[in-house]
Amino acid sequence: MRQYLIFIPNLLSLVRIILAYPILLYFYIEEYLISLGLFLIAALTDALDGFLARTFNWRTDLGKVLDPIADKILLIGMVSIFWINGYLPSYVFFILVFRDTVILIGAAFHMTVYEVGSPKPNLLGKITTFMQIIYFLSILVEIVLTLNLMQPIYHLLICILCLLSLISYTMNWLRQTNELHSNES
Repeated sequence: MRQYLIFIPNLLSLVRIILAYPILLYFYIEEYLISLGLFLIAALTDALDGFLARTFNWRTDLGKVLDPIADKILLIGMVSIFWINGYLPSYVFFILVFRDTVILIGAAFHMTVYEVGSPKPNLLGKITTFMQIIYFLSILVEIVLTLNLMQPIYHLLICILCLLSLISYTMNWLRQTNELHSNES
């Protein structure tokens, strides 16, 4: 039975990928409350898949790749639709997309060139993803309830956190590269 249950976290990641399109579509057609509801469901699948994988040791090689890709699809989609519709400044869009793009390219490079498994997310990366979800939820709530929550400092803080996370990942990659080259000698 366990071999079937182990698929649940991967299924939740797939649900998150599938939800990205309707979330963005409903936002685009200005059905903000539906978009918010679907985004909340997607955020919950992210928390639940990680919880299940850790608690019951339902980790799989597919999940190690699928979960971060699901996060990137959802988060890059959200930052893009918010930027296109004028809900966040250009610098936030460029920094968040740059970070995720570099992380994807760096992970693909390491997995391909060095033939190592998928990179493990670090604590700062997990905090950054969580804070991005909170940031996007705040924007959606602000739009739905016509509040004025998003102050310029929040945009700046999410950018600083993303840049720190990118630096952390870059330092890990450089350290891993150095270790792999040291082991070859």
